[in-house]
Amino acid sequence: MVAAETSGDVAPKTPIHLWIVGVVSLLWNFMGAFDYLASQLKFEFYMEQFTPEQLEYFYNIPWWAVAGWATGVWFALAGSIGLLMRKKWSTCAFGISIAGLLVSTIHSFVLSNWFEIMGTTGVVFSLVIWVIAIGLFFYARAMGNKDVLS
Repeated sequence: MVAAETSGDVAPKTPIHLWIVGVVSLLWNFMGAFDYLASQLKFEFYMEQFTPEQLEYFYNIPWWAVAGWATGVWFALAGSIGLLMRKKWSTCAFGISIAGLLVSTIHSFVLSNWFEIMGTTGVVFSLVIWVIAIGLFFYARAMGNKDVLS
């Protein structure tokens, strides 16, 4: 007969939704990382999809906004990896990514003519990015609070 263990001795079983959210978020954040790299390294096959005005915008983003963009992208990707590794630090990584997103959003929406250049589609896509980033933060926090993450 197997002895019953107390609830404090056993880690909760990983729910299937963690794997689904983790994989989907990893793919999503990988796309963000690719966009960042392709834009910063000026991959011709990628940059040719943009208008001359959009290219001028991308090539003239100030260093601090690029740093915010990089922070948002790379910490979000780290958060997704941490989520799949079942690590509590993924919550912190997602939080830092939101801070980076805030910096780049301030540049885009407040200090530049980004809206005129990118239009309604760009605004909607930015809102989607915000919703997903905040959702991932709260999801990771909830999984940490349930001791699914260690």
